[in-house]
Amino acid sequence: MNELLEFTSRTKNIEQKSLFREQTDADLDVFYAGDLSLLKRRCVSVIGARDVSEQGAGRARKIARSLADAGVVVVSGLAKGVDIEAHRATLEVGGDTVAVIGTPLGKCYPIDHASIQEEIWSQHLLISQFKAGTRTFPSDFPKRNRLMAALTDASVIVEASDSSGTLHQAAECVKLGRWLFIMKSVAENPDLEWPAKFLGYEKCAKLEDVAQILEAVAH
Repeated sequence: MNELLEFTSRTKNIEQKSLFREQTDADLDVFYAGDLSLLKRRCVSVIGARDVSEQGAGRARKIARSLADAGVVVVSGLAKGVDIEAHRATLEVGGDTVAVIGTPLGKCYPIDHASIQEEIWSQHLLISQFKAGTRTFPSDFPKRNRLMAALTDASVIVEASDSSGTLHQAAECVKLGRWLFIMKSVAENPDLEWPAKFLGYEKCAKLEDVAQILEAVAH
């Protein structure tokens, strides 16, 4: 509880701005803190399981570092597992990152990601669809995935089960015509059914090398 109170105190004066000030529908409003110009660059979501395996965490870090080194903005959801690994790896190599979160900007979940959330909103970009004071629920997270797909040029799924919430973002990529990359280790896993449902999509590819992503988002 002390960590939560300290975080709330430090962020209570956060400058929350709306991307769509003319919108009257709160569901369509998006709030941000930080450098909005990052969205003008090539942006790629690196996403996946919260309960990520050691191998999956390593792949998330490797992909994020490679994208950051190439000047791509790495986007993720600041959740446990793949998300936090991607953010941390990007920051470690001096890259830029955007966090699209499922809580208001001044709140943090999980709370142990508070310090990195502060670093992102103060030096990079933090985005939320939830205005200050809004109570959020697990059922709200698909909205976050939908927004992340819309804001990025491509999404990379590092690791995900057949029931993973990450698949909401995969579906949004198809709807929006965005690139979707599925790690080879996931796409070829005989225990998973979901990859086959997406690999027939024109802009879905089995990822073997980060160069595939860079080539796709270069056009």
